[in-house]
Formats: sequence, structure tokens, C-alpha cells
Amino acid sequence: MGIRINYSVLFSVLALVLLFCMFKALKSQKPIGKAVAFLDVSFLPALIGNIIIVCSDSKLPAVFGYYLYFLGMNTIMLAMVNFTNEYCQGIGGGNGEQKPTVIYIGLWFDMAQMLFNPFFGHAFDVEKIEVEGAGYYQLVPYWGQTVHRVIVYLAFGCVMLIFTLGVLKTTKIYREKFSVILVAMICTVLWQTFYIFSRTPIDRSMIGFGLCGILIFYLALYYRPLRLLDRLLSDIVSQLPEALYVFDPEDKCIWINDPGKKLIDVDEKSYDIVPRRFGEVFGDRDHTPEHWTDTQVVGIGDEARYYYIQKHNIYDDKGRMAGSVLAIQDTTEEKRKVKQELYESHHDSMTGLYTKQYLFENIRRIIDQNKDTAFVVIFVDVKNFKIVNDIFGSDFGDKALIQVAEWITKNMTDKCLYGRLAGDTFGVFMPKNIFVPEKAERDLENFVVKDGAKEHQLLIHLGVYEVVERDIDVSVMFDRAHLSISRLKDDYKNHVVIYDNNIREKVMMSQKISSGLREAIDTMQLRPYLQPITDMDGKVVGAEALARWIHPVHGFMSPAEFIPVFEKNGMIVDVDRHMWRTACKILASWKGKHDDVFISVNISPKDFYFIDVVEEIMGLVKEYDIKPVNLRLEITESVMMNVSEDRMKILEEFRRLGFIVEMDDFGSGYSSLNLLKEMPVDVLKIDMRFLSGDDGNGRSSVILRNVIRLADELDIDTLTEGVETGDQHNELSHMGCKLFQGYYFAKPMPVDDFEKFAFSS
Repeated sequence: MGIRINYSVLFSVLALVLLFCMFKALKSQKPIGKAVAFLDVSFLPALIGNIIIVCSDSKLPAVFGYYLYFLGMNTIMLAMVNFTNEYCQGIGGGNGEQKPTVIYIGLWFDMAQMLFNPFFGHAFDVEKIEVEGAGYYQLVPYWGQTVHRVIVYLAFGCVMLIFTLGVLKTTKIYREKFSVILVAMICTVLWQTFYIFSRTPIDRSMIGFGLCGILIFYLALYYRPLRLLDRLLSDIVSQLPEALYVFDPEDKCIWINDPGKKLIDVDEKSYDIVPRRFGEVFGDRDHTPEHWTDTQVVGIGDEARYYYIQKHNIYDDKGRMAGSVLAIQDTTEEKRKVKQELYESHHDSMTGLYTKQYLFENIRRIIDQNKDTAFVVIFVDVKNFKIVNDIFGSDFGDKALIQVAEWITKNMTDKCLYGRLAGDTFGVFMPKNIFVPEKAERDLENFVVKDGAKEHQLLIHLGVYEVVERDIDVSVMFDRAHLSISRLKDDYKNHVVIYDNNIREKVMMSQKISSGLREAIDTMQLRPYLQPITDMDGKVVGAEALARWIHPVHGFMSPAEFIPVFEKNGMIVDVDRHMWRTACKILASWKGKHDDVFISVNISPKDFYFIDVVEEIMGLVKEYDIKPVNLRLEITESVMMNVSEDRMKILEEFRRLGFIVEMDDFGSGYSSLNLLKEMPVDVLKIDMRFLSGDDGNGRSSVILRNVIRLADELDIDTLTEGVETGDQHNELSHMGCKLFQGYYFAKPMPVDDFEKFAFSS
């Protein structure tokens, strides 16, 4: 009975240990804990079954023990497969989410066929033998038992195959655990095989199963390969880019990684000189605090290198100092990158000058710090720069701007600030006593930029504002400097202009004019004045509608005061719309009384860009029910010269609808006679200024006579405006001009006065 008692006690101890492991695994925070708990508890049925078999002295308890044993083996395999599936996820390149369904089905099938053994007797039976002088019921296997063993071995084989792959494919840090578990499984299965073929009465391999469960519990939840981790961590630390130095409690260096050796030029044989070499490179310092950090610059200029240094003390589990670690990180590249990014954020990428925002920030700082110093801001404007790009290309344009920037830089001192504002404009800030307008004029008188054989003279204007109001925004200062340039326009002789109150008042007046337009239209402050147009006999046949503003405060405002303002800001479109409507309204009032009298209205160049001119004017003609022929449309010569194909179609559409199209101010610009054969116009308006340059040789008269004749042959009527004397009228009449307009006949006048002048007879 001794051996049977011994094994019963041994199996019982294993069962208790596994039960303890199960409870510990359930309390574990690791994800694998539940799978380990299920595995450990799965060993209990088989162990308990073997205890019953060993202790039984009658057949029925022994048979029950064998059932518990065999079903327990199935449970062990289910738990083993489940554990392997959780623990070895990703082995073999899979995603670890596929379930071993076939194995589960096989094990459940085997459990079912074993449970049917009492009915069919196909799996096993028991026979009584003698062990140590006492009866023992030994297994008698049938074909069902063979099926059971095949399924269990297949399941166990799959598990060992997965762990074999784990040993081959996993990292070194996990390979040790996989190897130990695999070896334990192999030993257990060999022990089980020996039991089956040796027909040994007691299944001693259950000891192997129990130990395997305990081993898996420890390896999966608690084991850490410390020596392997130490070796791995040592390799990792050695490969870190930071320089690391480890010191003992007496501050003697005991280990250095490769970057640390290279940094202070030491090797394993010279660790004792580390403190001295460190002091030579980084300087002596007090290392007494438990933790300290510092930054250090080694070298100067472009050769300087930047380091971040940290030192930590290390303590053992009893709170005693075990040493310290010094870490040195080379931050040179990061510092240089930050400096470069900072430079790029503050400097224009093309010229290298300050950006607009950084320039303004520094100007504000300098003004605030120097209350008693007089400063000027200078707006540098390269005129007509678009033409440079169009003619020479953008590469030449870029080099031209760089040369402008170089000129600015060359004339600056360390008390000046300068930058690129946008595109072809630059900004300069300097003390007033440094700025010499005469020198700037000389420099810019013949400013030529070159790129190889290409060269071009740039027109550069400088607008200067003396910083009198120191608290206003820097942007406003440059706006004022920019405004002063408007005085020069396209002046090629003068290049520097200084902002004064006259410019400011002009700007403020322009703003008042712009803001008052809507009210002027609504209250008819802005109204049409009609200037008579006569035929050769002096009979009034029409009039030109001219905008006049009778302001409630400023009185009669000259068109020269407000028309340029509206042309510049685009509000001329609203003025033209208003004049078209009032002209149509006047023509409607003449309907049935003066149907043969026309009114000419102007169409400004910007009208074509902002509105559908044909739709707008036709809408007014229909609204007031007037004939298109009575509303003549004047297009300026500049519009004709820059005409596009689309605009040509618009003029042709007007003529098709019955309007008379006039070319205004012919001869005042640089128009070509070739325009006359291409343009869809009915009337050519000739400006008398065309004759203003006649020096007595009669050439202008000859040209004018031939223009009138050429227009007549092209079936284009001529109208001369600006006629001021009877002699001019007679001369033009003899030349063949058909229509006349000018102060000789009448000045522009209110509608009521015109009606009295034209229709009184």
C-alpha cells in the first residue's frame, strides 16, 4: 500500500498547488491571467481521477476515476489550446485572432464518445490485477480509447508546434520562456507515451502534467529573464546616441558607453581619468546635489557644440546610495535647426532681409526704447516691376529685387532696420539724422540691374514719413510713407518724396468723397450737366452728360476732385450707373417733343470688369422706353487701345441694338490710325489739344485734316471737342468736321438751363 499512498499524497499536493496557482492567476492584472487560471484548474479533474484510481479497491470507483481521468485530459487539452492561442498570438505572421475551432470540435467530440462508453462499451474497461499484494483495477483499452489518445496527442502536438515556432521566430527576450515551456511539454508527452506502452499500473506522467501547469503559471506571470534583460539593456544603452557614464558611490567611473568614450576620448583602460577629462572638456563643477542638469557650449562660432547634461543618483532597495549616472546629450543639431527655423521665420527667403512682421516688431521696440530720437520710415517702391518680369522673365526679376536689397543693405548702419514688405516693395527705418535725400536721389538717378548681358534701368521711388506720432501702428507709418509716393506717379526725374499734411488732407478728403457718394446719388447732389453739341450751322443736336457734384458743405466740386478718386477705388461704376439712369430719364422727358436730340454718356474702362454693360444699359432703355439711337455711348481712346476680343463683341452688340458708339478723346494719347479700320465705332471725337503742339509749321492741321477725311471715307462721323474760338470752328468746318463741342458754343450747364438754351427758339 506504500506506493499507492505515496502517489495519492503526491497527486493531492500537486492539485492543491495548482488550485493555489489558479487563485493567484485570477488576481493577476495581466491579460493572460485568466487563460493561465483555466489551464491550472483543468489539471484537477485528471489528478483527482488518478487519486481515485490509485485508492480504489472495487471496480465501480475505479471506472469512475478513469472517466474523470480521460475527460480531464480533454479538459487539459482545451485549456492548453486556449492558453497557447492567447499566449502565442502573432507567431508565424498571423494576426493572432483566428480560433483553433477544428481542435476544439475534435476534443468535444472525444468527450462525447467517451461519455457513451457505458452504453456501448467501445472505449475501455478495467481488469483487476495485484499491486503490492492488493487489488488494483488496470485499464483495458478498446478502439474508442485509441481515438481518445489520437485526438489528445494531435491537440498536444499542435500546441508544441506553435511553441516550436515561437522559439524559432520570437525575440531573444521571449525565446527563453518559450523554450522552457516547450521542453516541459516534450518531457510530459514522452512520459505519458512511456506509461501507455509500458502498461505501468499507475500513471506517473500526471506528475509531469502537474509540474507543467505550475511551470507555465510561473513563466507566464512572474518570470523575468534578468540576465538576458541585463545583457539586452546593456546593448541598448551602449547604442544610445547620448553619452552615459556610470559611477560607484565613491564617484569612480565603472562603465561608459561608446558615445561617452568618444566624447571625452577615453577607453576601458583609462576610466580613472574620466573626472579629469570631463573637467577639461566641460569645466569643473560641484556634483553634490542628488540631481542636477546643465547646458554647456563647447567651442565658439560655427564650430560651437551644445550639450545638455544630467546627473542622477541611484539607490538600492534599502535606500543606500549605489552610484550615479551622468548623461550628456549633444543638442547641436537641434539648436542649429531651431536657429535656422527662427532665422527663416524672420528673414525673407529671397533677399535675406527681415520679413514684414519681424521688421514691424523691431521698429516698435526701437521706438519705445528711444523716446528722444527722431526716426523716419521709408517705403521703397520699384515702379512698373511687372513689366520687368514680363519682358526679362521671373529669374531676372528675382535677381533685380536681390540687387535692390543689396543696395539698401549697403547704405545702412547698425542703427537701421530694413526688410521686404511684399513683392517689389521694401521698408527702411533709421534715425532721421542718418537719412540723406540727396544721396538717395543720386543713387536712384540711374539704377541699373544686371544679369549677364541683360540689364535694365529700374525706376525706384522712396516715400518718407518722419515718425511724429510715435504711438500709431508701424503699418500706418508705412502707409503714410507709401501715400507720399502718389505725388511722383511716373516721374522719372525725382525719386524721393516726404510725407506732409497736404498729402494726409488729400487722403482724408478722398475718404470723405468716397463715403459720401451714396448720399450724393440718393439726394441728387451728384447730377448731370449737359454740354451742347452742335452741327456745322451751330444748331444744337445733342449734349454730353457730365457729372457734377453740388456738395452741401463744399459747394460746387470740380470733377477733377472726385472723378480720379472713384476711378482709383472702382466706385466710378456707381457714378456711371447714376449718370446713365439720369440721362435716360431726361431723354424720356423729351420724348415726343425733341426726339431728334441725343445725349452722350461715358462708359469707363472699369465698367466692363464689374458689370454686364449691355444688360445694364438695355435695361434702362427699356425701363424709360427711349430709343437706343438717342443714348450715345462714349468709349475712351485708352479702352480702344487695350480692347480685347470680348470687348469688341460688346461694342458690336451695342451697334446691333441701335446705339451710336463714339470714340472719345481721339488724338490725346497714342492711338494708331489702324484702330479706325478695326474698331466698331460710329463717331470719332477729336480733342482740340491735338492742335496744341502746332509750332506754326501747319503739320498738326495737315494731320487733323487727313484724319477727318479718312474718317469720312470710312463712314465715321467726326466731332471736335474743346472748340473755343470762331476761327477754330470755321477751320474745322472747312476740313469737313460735322459736329462740335466746346466753350465757344456753351459750357456744361444744368438740365433746365440746357433746355432753355437748346429749345428756346
